[in-house]
Amino acid sequence: MAQCAQSVQEFIQDSFVPMVAVLCSEEAERVTRKNSLSFPELLRPFCRLTSEGHLRDPNNQVVVVKGLRISVTGVNTRPPNSGEVRKLLSQAVSACQPPEGLSANVITAGDYDLNISDRSVKASVPWYSDWKETFTQLSSSKYYTATTSWFEAYRENFLQSMPTSEHEFLNHYLACMLVVSSREAVPTEQFLKLSQEQHRIQHSGEYTYPKWFIPNTLKYYVLLHDISDGDEQRADSVYEDMKQRYGTQGCYLLKINSRTVAAGPDEQMPDPWSQYLQKTNIHSAYEETVVNNVENNISELDGLDSSDGISEAHPLKLEQSTDPDYPSESLKNSDMTRTQKQGAMSPISAPTTHGSCLTLNDHDRIRQFIQEFTFRGLLPHVEKNIRQLNDQLVSRKGLSRSLFSATKKWFGGGKVPEKSIAELKNTAGLLYPPEAPELQIRKMADLCFLVQHYELAYSCYHTAKKDFLSDQAMLYAAGALEMAAVSAFLQSGAPRPYPAHYMDTAIQTYRDVCKNMVLAERCALLSAEILKSQAKYSEAATLLIKMTSEDSDLRSALLLEQAAHCFINMRSPMVRKFAFHMILSGHRYSKAGQKRHALRCYCQAMQVYKGKGWTLAEDHINFTIGRQSFTLRQSENAVAAFRHILINDSKQTATQQSAFLREYLYVYKSLSQPSTEGTLPQLPLPCLHSAQTRVFFGHEPRLAEGEKQAATHVWLDQEYDREQAQLWAELEEQVVAVANKGSVPISFQPTQYCLSVQTDNLRYPLAVMEEPIFVEVVLRNPLRVLLTLSDLSLLWKFTPKDFSGPQGVTLGETVTNEKEASAGKATTLNEIISTEVIPEFIVGPEETKVARLKLLPHKTGELHVLGIVYNLGTREEDNSTSEATQLMCVRGRQDLEIQGPRLNMTKEEKTSVRHGPDRRLNPIITHPMPLLEVFFINFPTGLLCGEIRKAWVEFINVSAVPLAGLRVASTHPEFFTFGSATSDLTPITPTAAEHCSAYKTMATPPSVAAVTLVSPAAFGVTGEDRPTVVEIPLTGGVLGPGEALQIPLWLRGPDWEGVHEISFLFYYESVEKNAKLSHRVLRHKAVICASRSLSVKATACRSNTLPGRGKLEEREEERSGSMLVFVDVENINTNEAGVREFHIVQVSSSSKQWRLHKCINPAGDKDSKLASRERGKLCFRATKCRTQEATSNVLDKYTFADLNLGNEQIVSSTTPCADFFFRRGPPSEPKKGCMSTGGSLLRRQSLTPVIGADDSMTSIVRKCSEVELDIIVLWKAYVVEDNKQLILEGQLHVALQTIGKEACSLSQKEEAQEMVLLKFKPDLPPPVSRPSLEQLSHLIKTCLHYPESYDHPFPQKSLCMVPVTLTLSNCSLAQVDVIIDLRHKTTSPESLEVHGSFTWLGQTQYKLQLCPQEVHRLSLKACFFQAGVYNLGTPRVFAKLAQSGSMCETSQQSAMPALIIINSV
Repeated sequence: MAQCAQSVQEFIQDSFVPMVAVLCSEEAERVTRKNSLSFPELLRPFCRLTSEGHLRDPNNQVVVVKGLRISVTGVNTRPPNSGEVRKLLSQAVSACQPPEGLSANVITAGDYDLNISDRSVKASVPWYSDWKETFTQLSSSKYYTATTSWFEAYRENFLQSMPTSEHEFLNHYLACMLVVSSREAVPTEQFLKLSQEQHRIQHSGEYTYPKWFIPNTLKYYVLLHDISDGDEQRADSVYEDMKQRYGTQGCYLLKINSRTVAAGPDEQMPDPWSQYLQKTNIHSAYEETVVNNVENNISELDGLDSSDGISEAHPLKLEQSTDPDYPSESLKNSDMTRTQKQGAMSPISAPTTHGSCLTLNDHDRIRQFIQEFTFRGLLPHVEKNIRQLNDQLVSRKGLSRSLFSATKKWFGGGKVPEKSIAELKNTAGLLYPPEAPELQIRKMADLCFLVQHYELAYSCYHTAKKDFLSDQAMLYAAGALEMAAVSAFLQSGAPRPYPAHYMDTAIQTYRDVCKNMVLAERCALLSAEILKSQAKYSEAATLLIKMTSEDSDLRSALLLEQAAHCFINMRSPMVRKFAFHMILSGHRYSKAGQKRHALRCYCQAMQVYKGKGWTLAEDHINFTIGRQSFTLRQSENAVAAFRHILINDSKQTATQQSAFLREYLYVYKSLSQPSTEGTLPQLPLPCLHSAQTRVFFGHEPRLAEGEKQAATHVWLDQEYDREQAQLWAELEEQVVAVANKGSVPISFQPTQYCLSVQTDNLRYPLAVMEEPIFVEVVLRNPLRVLLTLSDLSLLWKFTPKDFSGPQGVTLGETVTNEKEASAGKATTLNEIISTEVIPEFIVGPEETKVARLKLLPHKTGELHVLGIVYNLGTREEDNSTSEATQLMCVRGRQDLEIQGPRLNMTKEEKTSVRHGPDRRLNPIITHPMPLLEVFFINFPTGLLCGEIRKAWVEFINVSAVPLAGLRVASTHPEFFTFGSATSDLTPITPTAAEHCSAYKTMATPPSVAAVTLVSPAAFGVTGEDRPTVVEIPLTGGVLGPGEALQIPLWLRGPDWEGVHEISFLFYYESVEKNAKLSHRVLRHKAVICASRSLSVKATACRSNTLPGRGKLEEREEERSGSMLVFVDVENINTNEAGVREFHIVQVSSSSKQWRLHKCINPAGDKDSKLASRERGKLCFRATKCRTQEATSNVLDKYTFADLNLGNEQIVSSTTPCADFFFRRGPPSEPKKGCMSTGGSLLRRQSLTPVIGADDSMTSIVRKCSEVELDIIVLWKAYVVEDNKQLILEGQLHVALQTIGKEACSLSQKEEAQEMVLLKFKPDLPPPVSRPSLEQLSHLIKTCLHYPESYDHPFPQKSLCMVPVTLTLSNCSLAQVDVIIDLRHKTTSPESLEVHGSFTWLGQTQYKLQLCPQEVHRLSLKACFFQAGVYNLGTPRVFAKLAQSGSMCETSQQSAMPALIIINSV
């Protein structure tokens, strides 16, 4: 239970006090009325004794009486009826509320924050883990324990309004004060009159009320003297006469009213009467100062009906009569009665000052009077009556002289077994005569109890209990059991434990047998307080819960609340039981009309249920809190409670959620009506996911128009891809570097058009004036009810600034659209920023939906997007009228509060939780910038690998500002070209170019290759790297506002099949420099599906022909060097894309050293057609470029040679063929130590041999077998599409690197396979680069010159000698040592069988040194012995570089078999 202001002993003693009646004369009442008080009211604040009293028991033992309080009331006080009692109790509870504004004492011990009553108590959770310490402190500390003053007020008023009954005497009058004024003519006669009146009231039998304790009631004569208006000597003389007549202990002279006039305003006098008068004046009209007073519930205020324990006909009354039953009627002519009635019944209209004629000395006199009356009158009277009753009982029963001394004898034997309540018959109506011994014992016990002689009282109660039980007088027995238990508890020293079973039996008897809930409730209140003082909180809670019933909601609410406090004060606190019983208490409070207390109970219980996943319980509590708060006109609290129901993931049914929502809208609407000028409150629905908000700067994308395809750019429909964002940033950095002459500015930041939670939002984003800003907010409806949002728009504030200088200059005050948005009407602020309003936005049940809201700034400055504003409503399933729907709409807002990323850079940031800024909603509006739109015309979606297609691209400046510096960068620069500056751009329109070839062609029959010299610079290639950024030429360098430019675009299908994403980044600048925005970009992503076409493989073989006889032209070519190139073409297309067949129309070459000379295929194979899966092979002779072509001024030029196989020559040295050649992807990786193709000629010429330099030697050796010839195979494909035959054309590139090594156009697959290999061991250091044996075997090229046949007359000469010339050619650029060995013979048996044996005559081994590229001839003689066919290719040639030191010579590649026929003639 909650902590009380009094101890349990003080509470029980104050509940049962001696009752004293008062009879006043008319004049005495007038004297007291000067102070706005009756005589009983005058005495009331002084009725507690401040000193100890003493009396002796029948055993002559002294009994000390401490802190005794007496109750003084008028003899004519009318007992309240049941209606008045209900009103009294309800008003007492309503008037007591938890104090507000007090500083809370907080115990920090866990997760719970239990704000109990006026204190804030933190308890620990998880359940029951660390609770003991916290709540032991809670239950033992007077500082942290909650107080419930309303319960104490209820209990005090309940006990004071207890009706008198015949079975107990505790609230019967023990004495009667007869008060007469000293101004009476004959005071003694007035005393006699009052005494006779008291005797008549007590003994005439006409009145059932008041009840008197004993027949010989103590009469105490009080002479009241008004000091300010009276003769003091006369008063003293009258008092002396009274002492002679009544004795010094039976009378008293009380002097009051020392002050003649009321106290002035500056003089403060204490008023101890006000608190007592407020509590006890049950007839005063209760001013409704609290909102939760009994609203329209007075008739059945707390659920009481005719069966209530307090009814109109009190169940404890023995007889009921009309007004003559009350003694006040006998004094109807007295002014005393009229004033009492007037004071009791008239409503309090203004606060009255009490005791205005009394001084502090008068207060002391009244206090002394009460003490004299008690010590010299009341206590001796009680002592005398206890002795008389004891003697009577002893004499009647023949017992020993003293009950007190015989106690042990009575209770020493065996106990009589008590019958259970169920076995006893209903004898609640059994009555004893007043002189019955059982009642005398009870009367003696009550007297002892009232004067705190609890040991004797317990003995008497115990004896009476046995007698009553034996007589089955259950009402009397229950009363004896109740008081015996209380007496046992109050005995000092605790000689016996508290008999709680006595109380349980008494309560059960009162409730079940006697049907008297009032007495049962009193018994329960006393027992629960006693159990609480003994820390038996579980038993106390059980007892209180048993006393709840349907007959009184107020009583049930109070007892349930106290039971809840018992649960939380237990040694192991039961917080969930506390919360559950607080809910039950709140429900009963609500039924009893105590709205404020009901709200408090639900709020306290909510602290336990909150956040534990008990959503249904939370919903119920919040709903009740909302309703109670609204009833109490606490609209803000009501809105907050309903808000909690709606924002959590509710598990309620759709119907229930709809009811919650309607209730919320109704409460919210009533709250928002009076405060139209203020800012709109926050709405709970729908849930706004602020972190997922995205902001886009720019216009909506344009749709494709016919063949025109707009650039994809960026839009909110596209998902953010971090890799793609990085790719775009790298492209932009490349193009910015080119635009700034190779360096990237320090202030460069990649352009971000769409900001989200995944982007870097640390900097203020830049927006452009007159270009829209889209804010995409994510709204989630957690309910199963459809939500309708109307007039949805953005809230913003804007500070106008001028950014023409480096520092922005503020131009005006900050403006906001909050007031205008709250009113929901258009304003003049649209001249600054146009705000789009969505008329209706519907969010379905449990749906997450995106709303895109637009702002259009018209001025430069700083913009801050604050949130959204809208009308929230719900649309019913049935066909409701629009007017009704309009009534259920409320206007509110939700703020966009975005938390930035957590900072994690410094040590301080890592050890704490700090978040950086997120400025995506705070853009800076800059001056106008140019805006580019790009359209692609006839842009394909599918291409064959290597296919060439001509498209068109259109650039339009849609802004009012001219643009310049238009450039484009791409991830696949080999995919497209705009052509070279010298290219022929005819035809100039897409329509004219629809059926034309993408190539430049010439009608030329097949012949020797046509040769053209081309500089890479003409095609944008200035170094070894292929160009990644292309500048697009503009007329005059500027594209004006509204102007358009259309230029051709050649595309080449990727070399490998599959789907390819190709990114274009268009970069442009403003003609006028912008301080905030230097450039803008436009993005486009093209998706191309590449299908297989041809696979080309090429091999280069060294020609063994040396300069000799023949045409001059051929000799020149042979002198400069020649080789054979075999081109193997395979159709790997399996009828994909409708391809029927491929035609090889031309083979071209491009190189700085070599060129194709002519095709040496048979004439019948000129037309090379390849159907699906067919393969063909072409053979070409390649020669070195002429020496006059290789002069210094053309070192960087490439030689293009075209060999057309048909009647039409494609000029490969022009756009687009040469463009794609120079833009081709990197060739397959050469082996380690090899050099890349680009720029190799320059490096080759600059190398000089260095002795001992392995790298130099390697490069020299390698160049002997290096080719560096690029083959371009041009083809046409015949495609059937929609019953039409189309001709596609394309080109494939093959890069020949080394003699004898095959090169392929599809080298990417090989590279991909090599990349799969993983190395788990650390890489070893690269070995020293040495030339391979294969490379060293190509140093010397050999050739034998001899006659094919030789006639010799063997019969005449047996020895035939034939002259043979051995030509040696040094293929390297260094001196070579050569050894020729002629002694070598073929040892192969097959060779011996076919060819005969011969010998060389003369020198058989030569050692020569050949200069770089020197040709040396040796004259040899072969000797034959007989006719036959001989192979002269037997000489072995060994060579090594002259500077290679001790390196051994390497055998050179042998020539083909050289056969000679020797004929005999």
